[in-house]
Amino acid sequence: MFGSLIIGDEILSGKRQDKHFPQIIAILKARGLGLGWSMVLPDEPEVITAVLSSTLARDDIVFCLGGIGATPDDHTRQCAAKAAGVELALHAEARREIEARFGAEAYPKRIEMGVFPRGSRIIPNPYNRVPGFSYSRHHFLPGFPEMAWPMMEWVLDNEYRHLHNQTPPVDVAIVVKDAGESQLIDLMNACIARFPAAKLFSLPSFTPTGRRIELGVKGEAKQANEALAFLQKGVSALGFAWEPRT
Repeated sequence: MFGSLIIGDEILSGKRQDKHFPQIIAILKARGLGLGWSMVLPDEPEVITAVLSSTLARDDIVFCLGGIGATPDDHTRQCAAKAAGVELALHAEARREIEARFGAEAYPKRIEMGVFPRGSRIIPNPYNRVPGFSYSRHHFLPGFPEMAWPMMEWVLDNEYRHLHNQTPPVDVAIVVKDAGESQLIDLMNACIARFPAAKLFSLPSFTPTGRRIELGVKGEAKQANEALAFLQKGVSALGFAWEPRT
């Protein structure tokens, strides 16, 4: 599963509008992949470290955007090292890239952007040669879109090409008319019990003509369609009208 962590107080405060989330989805979709989850985190070391400690313990492939600079409000590199239980160290390849870009001006401050958790791999930055880094299945990118997006594409095309264009899950649904969710809960539970690999969803709405519920499942095509047929039969048995989702 792919996940994303977008870091920055400026997003949570509304000073800047996040542009990463829709682009991450688009970059993954272009390769036949999908985003399983996403979070926006503040520039708070305790929060970042706690979240990374959790995600590093799972098998998810995670893109973390923001906070890898060298200013005092950039905490991601330090938090990643703490969450992984390793030391920070100047990465030899990162040092060469930063020195090649800035020469003597790399010191004493810019070189700090090449200090990564020990055991990291660099992610090339085609914009200004200041690399990001990968640690395990986590990939840490700058917050600037013009840098982050091509770097994310590089990671996907170089480390996860074998995952490209796998059969994607399907999303199938019906629209149930004039029913409340509470009236369909038993049917939903029965569907989950019978088709545990399919992910059920229920999206109620109100229209001028009455209540409507988009009821469906996501998952592998064969099981998702079998689960949908089960829901269709169950809704009809309960006496509610339904129509295919358009």
